Amino acid sequence: MELDLAQMVNDYVIPWGINISLAIVIFIVGRMVVRLVVGLVKKLMKRSGKMDEMLVNFVTSILSAILLLFVIVASLDQLGVDTTSLVALIGAAGLAIGLALQGSMQNFAAGVMLLVFKPFKSGDFVEAGGVMGVVESINIFSSTFRTGDNKEIIVPNGSIYSDSITNYSARETRRVDMVFGIGYDDDIKKAKEILQRLVAEDDRILPEPEPVIALGELGASSIDFIVRPWVKSGDYWKVKWEMNEKVKAAFDAEGISIPYPQMDVHVHQESKAD
Repeated sequence: MELDLAQMVNDYVIPWGINISLAIVIFIVGRMVVRLVVGLVKKLMKRSGKMDEMLVNFVTSILSAILLLFVIVASLDQLGVDTTSLVALIGAAGLAIGLALQGSMQNFAAGVMLLVFKPFKSGDFVEAGGVMGVVESINIFSSTFRTGDNKEIIVPNGSIYSDSITNYSARETRRVDMVFGIGYDDDIKKAKEILQRLVAEDDRILPEPEPVIALGELGASSIDFIVRPWVKSGDYWKVKWEMNEKVKAAFDAEGISIPYPQMDVHVHQESKAD
């Protein structure tokens, strides 16, 4: 009986104890290595200065989960567990999840691209994904915009990155394109002088590049002047709106007309003979 017990200890208990101990050692050491590798990758990504903090945390979390999965598989393999079927099961589950979340994965990939290449940042005024507004936040799967009337709109990143992006805040200066029409009977020289004076009097209009004021087109019912001054991006709308008001007031004061569509109705009466 004592021989059988000793044999059992030698054949089962000691080998299993060694395997369990090695599996625990592999798991503990593996976790330490994973933390070391993830910490090193995180430092390198932050040191580049081009990675968003959210993207760094997300990438390192995924990397940590994948490496830890390898450590667990190695530990189970040391215990004698058939990990081939386990790896195949994990792969099949990953494929199924990827197909089920195809749209989400597209948004995730687009979010990574937005965070890496940064076509816009928080606080920029942009037009993207069919929405125009100020960027509130850029997340992994979606981005949040605030419109001019203070509505919050959440747009999937896939819709943003698959379409053109117009960033109105990317440059410090913008050109204001305006067109002012006058009648064919009005004084062209006087109208141009008024436009030049109004542009020169506005301190928000930049001297360089030089503002363009020229006769752009002889239209069907008006002579159209193009006025294209350069301003700081933050002054764009104020200058545009106020310049429209100033030009209308100055033209009225100087007797210069601004044509508008009109319709003449002619009524013909026929007399009936008795």
